[in-house]
Amino acid sequence: MWTFIERQLLGASWRTSIAGWVCLGYAGLGAVKALLDGDPSTSPSVDEIVAAAAGVGLIAARDNGVSSKAAGAQ
Repeated sequence: MWTFIERQLLGASWRTSIAGWVCLGYAGLGAVKALLDGDPSTSPSVDEIVAAAAGVGLIAARDNGVSSKAAGAQ
């Protein structure tokens, strides 16, 4: 199980990947809250959209201490 989490979800750049998953979790929970609050006029806020974009960027990013070879870029 840990090999799946390490290789598929986190990769070699686990520090930035964890930060990205936290951002996506924040955005996802905000969207669920907006859907379940019972108010039809509620829409996702700008900070949730920015958090989702930051999360995707952080998951795709590479730690400074990780070589290109370890990250699979070569």
